[in-house]
Amino acid sequence: MSVIKDEKKLLSTIKRIDEKIDKNNDQKIVAFFDSLGLTEREDVPKNFLDWDTILIVVPDRHISHELKYYKFSISRLFFVTNPYAEKINIYDFDEWKNVTRNKTQFQIREMMKTNFGGVRKENTENE
Repeated sequence: MSVIKDEKKLLSTIKRIDEKIDKNNDQKIVAFFDSLGLTEREDVPKNFLDWDTILIVVPDRHISHELKYYKFSISRLFFVTNPYAEKINIYDFDEWKNVTRNKTQFQIREMMKTNFGGVRKENTENE
């Protein structure tokens, strides 16, 4: 005999509530991206809500620190700092996992020079 009177009803109720939570979280993500100006940019994928987890690549630790609060208050966000990036970029976190799997820290750092927002900066000498 189960302690729960109607387990099927309970699971159905939990599922409905989870769907509402997901919808609210999607609204938080869109509001966050709007505030960062990401939804206005042409280079930002428009299907980001379809991703399980969204990777947000920021160009420096100051921006990362400024956005730290949102990492904890909005589900499905994962942050990475890429010092080779010129601006904030977003990617599907599954893509990040696939590319970085079995790589060393050094290999990941080298990869980030030209991937995930990285733009290799050329050394310019004073003329």
